[in-house]
Amino acid sequence: MNTRMQVRLWLWQRISAAMLAPLVLIHLVTIIYAVHAGLSAAAILARLHENMWFGGFYALFVLACAAHVPVGVARIAEEWLAWRGAKAMVLGGAFGLLVLVAGLRAVYGVVLS
Repeated sequence: MNTRMQVRLWLWQRISAAMLAPLVLIHLVTIIYAVHAGLSAAAILARLHENMWFGGFYALFVLACAAHVPVGVARIAEEWLAWRGAKAMVLGGAFGLLVLVAGLRAVYGVVLS
């Protein structure tokens, strides 16, 4: 992999991490609020159903994760498995696609169905 591509991947992961930081914070604050308010799973799902703000928030969360994961998984494959180049990137891409499909399906299931 050439230096230019490595720089792009590094930037891509850092930009997605910058997006994830506030999203994770908001997610954790929301969980803490729900627990302290004594909300049941049914009550939480009722609040989320057809709530486009939460749907948009979690769709953005999923997109940021799906952008962040492939680079990290590829780096892990390089360091732990000694995989190089395309092999590591294919593994990372597969994980990213899995996160994207499963995450958006979950958002759809909770918010829209």
